[in-house]
Amino acid sequence: MNQLHHVIEGPATAPALLLGPSLGTSTALWDAVAPGLPLRCVRWDLPGHGASAAGLIGPGATVADLAAHVLRLADALNLDRFHYAGVSLGGAVGLWLAVHHPDRLHRLAVVCSSAHFGDPGPWHERAALVRRDGTAPVAETAPGRWFTPGFTVPRLVDDLRRADPEAYAACCDALATYDLRPGLPSVTVPTLVLAGRQDPATPPAHARELADAIPGAALTELPGASHLAPAEQPAAVLAALRAHFGVPGPDAAAGTAVRREVLGDAHVDRAQARTTRLTAPFQDFISRYAWGEIWTDPTLSRRERSLITLTALVAHGHLDELAMHIRAARRNGLTPEEIGAVLLQTAVYCGVPAANSAFAVARRVLEEEALEEENVPEKDVPEKDAPDGS
Repeated sequence: MNQLHHVIEGPATAPALLLGPSLGTSTALWDAVAPGLPLRCVRWDLPGHGASAAGLIGPGATVADLAAHVLRLADALNLDRFHYAGVSLGGAVGLWLAVHHPDRLHRLAVVCSSAHFGDPGPWHERAALVRRDGTAPVAETAPGRWFTPGFTVPRLVDDLRRADPEAYAACCDALATYDLRPGLPSVTVPTLVLAGRQDPATPPAHARELADAIPGAALTELPGASHLAPAEQPAAVLAALRAHFGVPGPDAAAGTAVRREVLGDAHVDRAQARTTRLTAPFQDFISRYAWGEIWTDPTLSRRERSLITLTALVAHGHLDELAMHIRAARRNGLTPEEIGAVLLQTAVYCGVPAANSAFAVARRVLEEEALEEENVPEKDVPEKDAPDGS
């Protein structure tokens, strides 16, 4: 196999964004960021990492060799030009492309990386260690280089343990000889530099060197982040990448579509019909953030969000909205029994009076639903208009 392993996600018609990994990691480094980017994201694995073949790289390899693999991957995917974001070694690949092949890049984001990675000696020593003893010794010390104290991502450390020793060592060879400082002033690609303020591997000074030397480059330092910022501070990285790559924030139209799917057309139509100059900004806020960002976040399913929402509404006594969200919960697949179980649990944690009122609302809504299914006129159970909030 002569091509880097890669994972493609996102809309096929969206602009392409190639996402490069740090040494020792895999495509999993971008797990918490890529789903939030409405781009055609292409994550790739370094040789001998993840699912990429170790034979793609050998002793004495260079960053130019890795960049050539990335260009071959882009060619195979028919990508003449693309956005690029990379972490550490993956960022070095992006910088190399910006210097030597600016015609292939739209925009570049360099994350926790550098134009040089220090004296070659320690990299040659690490390569020799791994060739002799495997990746276990460097995996033991990786959390201290990668994350702030008390934080870790075991999956990424396991990726390092599973990396092919010869391929990992060859990547160390590439880092030992890499020095792109002379070429930085020639970079014309719009560039964002992201730095973790607590990164010991590529300290913020390295990021400032990049930003100072690359014409027009922007610099953002991320508090609470070490070397693998996309894993440790994914929300901050996502926000920065969205802004740099011109990805719009929460979209009111998309949020309204989700709102209709969850709450139903009738409710949304009523809310929109009642919109005034006073309430219009609030309706826009709800559509963009509650529905365009929170309810569309893939971290939790809609079923799970319904469970959480029901509990919160009971806790705060918002019974009108509770009725509306019981109907939403049914649309999201919850059974009456599951709704009952949620309300029973609220009796323990929110109080019996609150749960008692919630059960009354649930009984009314479920009876209405049963009548609707039987096409019986709702004479005895008139629907109460829900407020504009949700």
